[in-house]
Amino acid sequence: MSTAIQTISLQHNRITLALHQLREGSGRPLLLLHGLGENAVNIASLPLSWAGPVWALDFTGHGASTVPNGGGYSAEILMADVDVALRYLGEATVLGRGLGGYIAFLIAGARPSLVRGAVIVDGPGLTGGSIHATSSSEISVAGPRVGQAPDPWALIELSRDARPPNYAVTFTHLAVAGSGIDDPIAVTCKVSPPWIEAIKAEAGVMTDITMQDALDIYAAI
Repeated sequence: MSTAIQTISLQHNRITLALHQLREGSGRPLLLLHGLGENAVNIASLPLSWAGPVWALDFTGHGASTVPNGGGYSAEILMADVDVALRYLGEATVLGRGLGGYIAFLIAGARPSLVRGAVIVDGPGLTGGSIHATSSSEISVAGPRVGQAPDPWALIELSRDARPPNYAVTFTHLAVAGSGIDDPIAVTCKVSPPWIEAIKAEAGVMTDITMQDALDIYAAI
C-alpha cells in the first residue's frame, strides 16, 4: 500500500489537507493516521488486512498538506484535521500510529457516531510531553517562508503537547457513551505513557490485543 490510488484535497480553514486513498474496497473505510514527523507513506506500510477502502491523511504541516507559517500546533488542531476527513468519508474505523494513535483516540471521543473503533499503535509522538502545560510561548516567523514538511515547529510543539491522564479519561467516557460500541478503543501499543495507563483502566478499552485482531473486531461491527 505504498502508492495512492487518488489524493483528495480538503480544506481546513487556511490549510489544504491531503487525503490519500491507498486501496479500494467494499464496506466501511479505514482511516490511517501517521506518527509525528511522518506522512501517509509511512503509515501505508503497516501490514494489515481490511476489506473496505483504506485511506491515509497527512496532518497539517506533514506530507503533502499545507505547512503554515509560525507554528501553533496542538493535538486538537490535528483532531480537527481528522474531523474534516471524516466529513468526507463518513463513518470509518480509525487506526493511528504514534501521535496519530493519540489523535485517533481523541476523535473517537469527539465524534463517537462517526468513529467505529479507534486503534492505537506504537510510533513516534505517542508519549507527547509533560502531563501539564510547560510553556505558553508563541512562535512567530518574520518574512516569507517556503514550507517544507514535516514542519520543524510541528516536531517541537507536538512533542511537548500536554496529555493529562484525566483529560484522556474524559475522552474515553465520551467514546463509550456516544458510540454504541462496547469497546470503542483498542490499545495495541507496548509503550505505555501516563495517558495510556489511565485509559487502560477504564471500561470500553481493549488491551492485550494485536492490531489485526482489533481491526477484525471493528470490521465485524
